[in-house]
Amino acid sequence: MAVAPVKAAPTKSGLRTGALGFPALLAQSVALISPTMTAVLIIPLAFSNAGEGTWLAYLFGTVMLLFVVLCLNQFTKRSAAPGAMYTYTARGLGPATGVVSGWTLLWCYLFIGTAGLTGFAIFFQQFLDALGATVTVPPDIFFAISALTCWYIAYKDIRISSLITLAFEGISVALILALAAVVLFKHGITIDTAQLKLKGVGLHGMSLAVVACIFSLVGFESATALGSEARNPLRNVSRAVIWSLILTGTFMVIMGYVEVFGTRHYGTPLGSITAPLNVLSSLYNVTFFKAPISLGAMISFFSLSLSCLNAGARILYPMGEHLVFPHQLGKAHPKNGTPHVALTVYIVIMFAIPTVLELVTNPVTTFGDAGTLAAFGFLLAYFLITIAAPVYLHRRGELRARHVVIAVIACLCLLVPTEGSFYPVPPFPVNIFPYLFAAYIAIGGGWLFILSRRRRGIFAEIEADLEQSLEVHEQRAVQADGDTLADPDAASSIA
Repeated sequence: MAVAPVKAAPTKSGLRTGALGFPALLAQSVALISPTMTAVLIIPLAFSNAGEGTWLAYLFGTVMLLFVVLCLNQFTKRSAAPGAMYTYTARGLGPATGVVSGWTLLWCYLFIGTAGLTGFAIFFQQFLDALGATVTVPPDIFFAISALTCWYIAYKDIRISSLITLAFEGISVALILALAAVVLFKHGITIDTAQLKLKGVGLHGMSLAVVACIFSLVGFESATALGSEARNPLRNVSRAVIWSLILTGTFMVIMGYVEVFGTRHYGTPLGSITAPLNVLSSLYNVTFFKAPISLGAMISFFSLSLSCLNAGARILYPMGEHLVFPHQLGKAHPKNGTPHVALTVYIVIMFAIPTVLELVTNPVTTFGDAGTLAAFGFLLAYFLITIAAPVYLHRRGELRARHVVIAVIACLCLLVPTEGSFYPVPPFPVNIFPYLFAAYIAIGGGWLFILSRRRRGIFAEIEADLEQSLEVHEQRAVQADGDTLADPDAASSIA
């Protein structure tokens, strides 16, 4: 039986439905993972621990996070709603834990978005340098350019925002892969046996490298935040989540191999190189790649901030609807169908962080610190969704032994980066970052306690509203996806 198409119209909540196809959802998650960021800045860090096993560390990290994705997709194949990770956790572990998850994700996307602003500033200056410019622009100017442009695009239309994200990240990745092809094939096809034999690779170093690799891959879940605005959400969101991880993980495995291979005979070891792609451009006599790659990295970091703004605002939005925060944050623009108030508040805070820190430090340091701070939030959010999945399935009467096994493996995998964040003890100030995050969670918990005392029925209200909202969105999703809910395991051919 033919199903009438779902029009891109505002929902009860005011957000536009049916606006985003699979490419746009994939772009959201890929941009937030930001494979370009890994290629230009993070692979040397992984190499400093794993050496010749860098490519394998990224492979391990990808496989480990796939178990988290399989847990997350138990929700994406069955329901779609604004601020999905927040609502998913609430459906499995209750509204209070859902609010904690939302509070956690606000932290994650805020600091990853901050890293995007600083990365934009770093590579904008490198782009100017590559063009031969002698002027040094204050980083605050770059922060402002990126933040204002992100806000305007996100405010106008989520479809435009997603298409720009897809185009920018695609251009950047294509440029990097073109350089990789030069490195691999300029002198014929050569196999780097040292890497394949894992020469000199130790178990301890590999485990530390896997921590960095996992942190490079977080963000795959961000497509779920756009679930209520997706076309055929029960199919496309789950596909976007898993394919974003597979594609970016494969890219990082390839670039880990290429960067180790290409810099083998360079005077400085890869672990001490701050701009590995520029070094490769010089070593292989393709210096004309420097400006395009810097430009590609610059627009990729812009896409990163844009995707974080979209995801973070769509976590803030339902929390405003549920009066966890001021109700103005839960309002959507009547014409654009975007959470304009949440977007504005979120970008102001995102811009303020690097601007204030610029008084005492520099964009490179802020970039590293922001990424590290965000990592703690991702770990907690992933633990919560992993635990919530089997509980949710049990409540639906759909729990199977394989679901429990996958959840246990996912939790064990997440313990690897958790342990690596504390041991060996990192230097100051990174060693106090876990406690800063713990203080943030404590503040959120305190606010929840105050809310529960002021409005004793707030959690029951949130739960009832979530059920009503999810029922509406699931009806739309069933209409768009046909019989997907009747056979949720068919929603993703992989998961």
